[in-house]
Amino acid sequence: MTEPVVLRRSFSIALVALLQAIVPAFIASGSLYVLCRLYDIAYDNFFIVLSAIVAVLAAVLLAPPRNGSSLLSRSAPLAFSVIGRWMILLGVLLAIGYATKISAEYSRRVVLTWAVITPALLIPSILAMHEIMRRLLFDPRNARRVVIAGCNEASLLLAERLAKNSELCLRVEGFFDDRSAERLKIDGKEIRLLGRLPDLAPYVRRTGVEVIFIALPIRHIQRVMDLLEELRDTTASIYYVPDILGLDLIQSRTGEIQGIPVIAMCETPFAGFKGVTKRVTDIVIAGGLLIVAAPFMLLIALLIRLTSPGPVIFKQRRYGLDGQEIVVYKFRTMTVAEDGDRVEQARRNDSRVTPLGRVLRRYSLDELPQLINVLQGRMSLVGPRPHAVAHNEQYRKLIRGYMMRHKALPGITGLAQVNGFRGETENVQQMEARVKYDLEYLRNWSVLLDLKILAKTALRVLTDDKAY
Repeated sequence: MTEPVVLRRSFSIALVALLQAIVPAFIASGSLYVLCRLYDIAYDNFFIVLSAIVAVLAAVLLAPPRNGSSLLSRSAPLAFSVIGRWMILLGVLLAIGYATKISAEYSRRVVLTWAVITPALLIPSILAMHEIMRRLLFDPRNARRVVIAGCNEASLLLAERLAKNSELCLRVEGFFDDRSAERLKIDGKEIRLLGRLPDLAPYVRRTGVEVIFIALPIRHIQRVMDLLEELRDTTASIYYVPDILGLDLIQSRTGEIQGIPVIAMCETPFAGFKGVTKRVTDIVIAGGLLIVAAPFMLLIALLIRLTSPGPVIFKQRRYGLDGQEIVVYKFRTMTVAEDGDRVEQARRNDSRVTPLGRVLRRYSLDELPQLINVLQGRMSLVGPRPHAVAHNEQYRKLIRGYMMRHKALPGITGLAQVNGFRGETENVQQMEARVKYDLEYLRNWSVLLDLKILAKTALRVLTDDKAY
């Protein structure tokens, strides 16, 4: 690649990174200053400190995602993402205010107005930033040239993903493989074969290719070592693509332990900052919902007490994060409270369900006490639904990968529930489908996905009659 292209790409990346940090920080902190002036409130040291904290949080949390899709296709997801991240920012500020006991120093009118109108300013600004980023960073002239050693399912999928994701600025020129072009027609796809594996190093030296992906099977590790030795005489970046696509991976990623490279095959998606993000989101939303729902919960508790004998709250042991037993709260909806080695699922027209319980279960109002479980840290708003211990022990023996769903906190609702698997599971096949959605959730988790599931849950509760 010529020097002007390298300089142009470096400048574009630096400019985009700078804009990503500055624009959200300026809007979030600047709007606070403007509101103080509009409301004739002194912009004193307390507001200056608040603005500085807001600027830092906005720069970290509100940068637009690096995605090469069109502005039109990304508008709605970006808006949801900004709102979700803004709620996280507000949650962090509330925690700081509570810890430092200085929240009383601020004008509530200014802060509340700022909390409501700032997302309306941020969304169009970040959408515009997204389009600027596309034009600056995703210029085809900036793309680095790529070749792939080995032609198989993994390498073809890699080439396909690289072609679809222009933000990576990588352009695949073709493949090197010892088989002929006729033998390499996988699923009818035309493969651009540049040569055999021994031709790779000379080609790279001759053309100046910048990136090489080696996608040979592990059983050919000696051939991989030979290629690495041959490529030592080049300046190309070299990556190895392990052939593990056939494995049931959960949040797979690479890392190192004391300098030893490792590949995570099954890991929680909520490690590090992601875990903090999900926890803050849970606390903010669950806390708000609990405040709003408290009067209704008191009314439900009173009605349960008046209409049937027994406790108001039903407590049941279930498996939580990492398969540890937790106690889950629900409003009692039955005349019995089963929590032993054998727990029978509720069925349609089940005689054990009270008349009031039938209404509560239909609209999932019996789940409201689980907001307390969320604040306790035993559950999350969104995640794989927890099952009774007896059911867990039954299905873990029948369904492959069943216990992998416990790599996350159990949720009040989940991806399976908004896809038609709410309520009773009548057979193993239905439970397998539910587990499939649970594992898909773990593979693809994001704050935006959680917000989508919560929105769909609200609609499902009103229209779905599978809970009884």
